[in-house]
Amino acid sequence: MALDQETFEQLRDTVARFVRERLVPLEDRVDEDDAVPADVVQEMRDMGLFGISVPQEYGGLGLNMEEEALLLIELGQTSPAFRSVFGTNVGIGSQGIVIDGTTEQKQSYLPGLASGEIIGSFALTEPDAGSDAGSLRTSARRDGDDFVLNGTKRFITNAPEAGLFTVMARTDPEKKGAAGVSAFLVEAPRPGLSIGPWDRKMGQRGAHTADVVFEDCRVPASAVLGGVEGQGFKTAMKVLDRGRLHLSAFCAGLAERLIRDSLRYAIERRQFGKPIADFQLVQAMLADSRAEAYAARSMVLDAARRRDHGEDIATEAACCKLFTSEMVGRVADRAVQIHGGNGYMTEYGIERFFRDVRLMRIYEGTSQIQQIVIARNMIREAEAL
Repeated sequence: MALDQETFEQLRDTVARFVRERLVPLEDRVDEDDAVPADVVQEMRDMGLFGISVPQEYGGLGLNMEEEALLLIELGQTSPAFRSVFGTNVGIGSQGIVIDGTTEQKQSYLPGLASGEIIGSFALTEPDAGSDAGSLRTSARRDGDDFVLNGTKRFITNAPEAGLFTVMARTDPEKKGAAGVSAFLVEAPRPGLSIGPWDRKMGQRGAHTADVVFEDCRVPASAVLGGVEGQGFKTAMKVLDRGRLHLSAFCAGLAERLIRDSLRYAIERRQFGKPIADFQLVQAMLADSRAEAYAARSMVLDAARRRDHGEDIATEAACCKLFTSEMVGRVADRAVQIHGGNGYMTEYGIERFFRDVRLMRIYEGTSQIQQIVIARNMIREAEAL
């Protein structure tokens, strides 16, 4: 492990207490205000949550994948909006720089990302480019020592607060698909970069997304991630496994929270003269949820340990993202059913989680994309035998 066992367990206990005592009581307020309070964001900075995956030499905690997964399970015990505040800094916002960034880029950005002084944002999706990311149209035209960016990005998490965008743009229009795409580190604010109004979403209020528009936005050539054109998607692919496991662990935590709330309600709620927890059909829903959540936790930690041991876990990471995101949706649906009419009301918070977890099957690679990745890898491995 990156930290000694005692130190990590202290961190884990601190995060669990922070979730329980500070974040859970704020869930309704965040949903109503569509914002995470500034003092809570500062507490996250002070705890080091923005830099859990950033190497210690740049001010982060340098956690390995298993440690990160265990922390995300704890953070999954509350509303997803809280994780979203620092999620990009932990994932693609920092890891692309860690893996492929130049020495200057690492020194310039990683300390700020680790401390939370800089909020990172990953700008890939466009109005006509989602799962087919290779079809993106945002262009980056070379002009002397600069590049000029033009295009629109859509559904960009943390865009309203971001100080650094990792932007995927086409530098070579002659090359189709991913080959002609480069990654740029674009600081904000800057001329030619504008942010649209916050998106109004089904769930995850407090986690802000918006359009990011580039109109003749000029950036220096030194903004190319890694200093090499045409490598943008290759860099993104290198950090995908960690990102998928990160979200998978979070889904496992969300499921555990929903199960705990459902069990408590089933024990307290009485019908026909006894707790509904005594009815076998309610017990079946609780049992199915518990079994699936246990499977999710187990597979995520197994894949995380394999990654930490240097194994190629591309297929396992996709399996985790597919299973856990679908699993937490089923658990949330059962939670509403166990709560009955109360599950449809706002006061119990179950309907909020039901809305929040629906996104897990869509962003960071839809379930259908994960299925394609898994199947293609299976076929490739079979053909190699």
